[in-house]
Amino acid sequence: MIELEFTNLLIEKNAHIAKITINRPEVRNALDATTYGEISQAIELFEQDPTISVVILTGAGDKSFAAGADIKQLQQRTPLDALEPGLQGTCRKIEQSSKIVIAAVNGFALGGGCELALACDIRISSDRGKFGLPELNLAIIPGGGGTQRLSRIVGKGKALEMILTGEILDAYKAEQIGLVSKVVPHDQLHEEVQAYVEKIVAKGPLAVRLAKTVVHQGYDSDLTSALMLEKLAQAVLFGSEDKYEGTTAFLEKRQATFAGK
Repeated sequence: MIELEFTNLLIEKNAHIAKITINRPEVRNALDATTYGEISQAIELFEQDPTISVVILTGAGDKSFAAGADIKQLQQRTPLDALEPGLQGTCRKIEQSSKIVIAAVNGFALGGGCELALACDIRISSDRGKFGLPELNLAIIPGGGGTQRLSRIVGKGKALEMILTGEILDAYKAEQIGLVSKVVPHDQLHEEVQAYVEKIVAKGPLAVRLAKTVVHQGYDSDLTSALMLEKLAQAVLFGSEDKYEGTTAFLEKRQATFAGK
């Protein structure tokens, strides 16, 4: 894996797990162009490492995951800037990554921070989590994919309500509407995320990767096309060494040892 140095991120790797920590606690981990550009670079870096199965995305400190855009930088942006890949491009990289990406939300996830979390495959929040898309207060709209992903996750009606009112949800309300998978006490967040990681890495890695692909790519397709995508992915897995190992291990009542082939 090629090593890169980052200005606004802390990067860690341990066995099959990589971790991205947004490291701007002095500004509540606000997202400027450098920060989300570096997140894109980190995701691309992890794609080159076949040993990584899961990526954890979180924020430094105990107050914020990512508290939205850097407003001073946002004030200077022009119409042409809005057409650049920007944060939307970063979120797309997360969503399309072959790795499973888990958001460990340790505080405020507002604006672009909420959009980053929405792009992740699983969202686990501490009881200090706060979620919202308050961009209309600045006379703009969510521009990192929030208008689309939020409605797909929580439903169009609730998404419109949150966006139009700028409502900020606490972690338990976010869990109630399906925005996050689970809420845990703040000091147990990373332990809980690790438990999710261990469950995922114990599965057949090729099956994990294809499951993510089929869900994301099939979601906006017509049902016939999506079901065919599922069949084709299953056909690949039926021919894999891991399928033979998984079924053999089950019949022999032992733990499977997967090779990702």
